[in-house]
Amino acid sequence: MIRSMTGYARAETQAPWGRISWELRSVNHRYLDLQLKMPEEFRALESELRVQAGAKMSRGKVEAGLRYTREGVNADALELNLDRLRGLKEAMDQVTFELGATTTPDALRVLGFPGIVRQELADFTPLLAEAKKLFEAALEDFSQTRGREGERLGQFLIERCVALEGLVKKVRERYPLVRDQWVEKLKARCADLGVDVEPQRLAQEVAMASQRLDIEEEMSRLISHIAEVRQTLARGESVGRRLDFLMQELNREANTMSSKSQDAEMTRCGVEMKVIIEQMREQVQNIE
Repeated sequence: MIRSMTGYARAETQAPWGRISWELRSVNHRYLDLQLKMPEEFRALESELRVQAGAKMSRGKVEAGLRYTREGVNADALELNLDRLRGLKEAMDQVTFELGATTTPDALRVLGFPGIVRQELADFTPLLAEAKKLFEAALEDFSQTRGREGERLGQFLIERCVALEGLVKKVRERYPLVRDQWVEKLKARCADLGVDVEPQRLAQEVAMASQRLDIEEEMSRLISHIAEVRQTLARGESVGRRLDFLMQELNREANTMSSKSQDAEMTRCGVEMKVIIEQMREQVQNIE
């Protein structure tokens, strides 16, 4: 199953020690770029969380934010970090003196400053374990969200593959008619000019022109690349880079076919092919 690189998930839990929540969101990126934002008390988990995330995804710029609030915690379980508070007061006094300010600091905002209020936990381990467990739950939901979006992208690409195959079939059916018309035009042109061309010479010119205008090789490669796109979409791994390469190959063959075209209808088909391939390429950029 393919996965999109864009996704969102949120997980939250409430316990006697307070409330913690994880929020994950991601956008396209060439590699996996995981940005963890969390309070300093939880920094010890960073390496483990990166391992967890790496097991679930391989590409995308992912922002994972942890919020921890002491909602519902008994006030007796909290204490002021007086050393931190005194240091903050000295800094505030200096700023007030330098700026000539006269306002009084808001006590609630001071209490919200990192490190001023601390929780009296003899052992912080249970809270870390809960944060890790909650991250795993958020990550699972996140992965499923990316998977569902990936299914929609896969269906979109399959539909475009069908459209491309239809255009290739149309071009293949029309090419013999165009080739024969070209031969008749060449004969008519020679007749208009009053030039008596030997049959052998005319056959040589037709053969050389057929080689220049032959598009069967391009059509065969287009069909082969389309089949490879289908096979790639059926894989259960990270396929975004491979699909991106196949889009380049499809576009190359469509361009070559268009450059050889001597017929308005075939040229129109070539333009439609390139439009469809560009639509596919844009969506492939979202695939992990």
